[in-house]
Amino acid sequence: MDEVIKIVNDIKAGNLKPIYFLMGEEPYYIDKLSDFIEDNVLSEDEKGFNQTVLYGRDVSVEDVVSTAKRYPMMAERQVVIVKEAQELSRTIDKFESYANNPMPTTVLVLCYKYKTLDKRKKVTKVLAKNGLVYESKKLYENQVGDWIKRVLAGKKYAIEPKASAMLVEFLGTDLSRINNELEKLKIILPAGSTITAHHIEENIGFSKDFNVFELRKAIGERNQLKAYTIAENFAQNPKDNPIVMTTGLVFSFFIQLLKYHGLKDKNPKNVAAVLGVNPFFLKDYDLALKNYPMKKVSQIVGSLREIDVKSKGVGANALSNGDLLKEMLFHIFN
Repeated sequence: MDEVIKIVNDIKAGNLKPIYFLMGEEPYYIDKLSDFIEDNVLSEDEKGFNQTVLYGRDVSVEDVVSTAKRYPMMAERQVVIVKEAQELSRTIDKFESYANNPMPTTVLVLCYKYKTLDKRKKVTKVLAKNGLVYESKKLYENQVGDWIKRVLAGKKYAIEPKASAMLVEFLGTDLSRINNELEKLKIILPAGSTITAHHIEENIGFSKDFNVFELRKAIGERNQLKAYTIAENFAQNPKDNPIVMTTGLVFSFFIQLLKYHGLKDKNPKNVAAVLGVNPFFLKDYDLALKNYPMKKVSQIVGSLREIDVKSKGVGANALSNGDLLKEMLFHIFN
């Protein structure tokens, strides 16, 4: 994020590069940087003749280079943005010649999503030497909560730890999806508000009582009644609670417990870092650690692997989602 801020500040200061090669597994910042350049480098009057947006699936490298080599009309520079540039991956080396001698009056932006160039390749080195190569790396799950807090703080909002955890549980590490949901909340909540689990349930559609987060908590507490009640709700609403996602998240929970059991340093800060969880939730893991000895956790992990295979239709003998969930809980609690 710091690198993105520096790039934006340089552009604002007029320190423009002739080429911006934006690549990586996380598309959120690639889109943000591309949109910023599209919105801010040229004035509205200049955009009509001097801003071109191309799509990788519709053009060749030669088409892009030809467009980039044009001179601007009644303006100091032109902007050429290539979205979905990863579609040009097979011929991307052809940019080397242009990158060696880019047009000083062109700002060429290549949005190379979900992939990266080999940094040892000559084309990558030339792009970095004469332009800017930015890699947008996917965040780890334990980093997303802090990212949510930073994004909201910059917009004068706060968020409860449970609400943040719910977003990560249901949306994973997809920053664009998370940001879209946060934008919805900003429409209805005034600046200065703290986003709660209730806000998420009411406005995004997650149930605060019947979700995988609460299921894992019930399992950790060995609260069988609550766990089976949630599982029954899941069975009745399979589209909202895919069995594969449910088993996967419960599996990851017990893998975390297995790591916790094996830790010599059980200092809360170290535990939170190793498990990749918000320290706010460590009390839930501490309770689960007491309820599930290491030998039992190992047995559960083995059983969950079998359930996961069955949930994907292998050797399940046509068991329903509800039956698979009950089987999962049976192995956990017995």
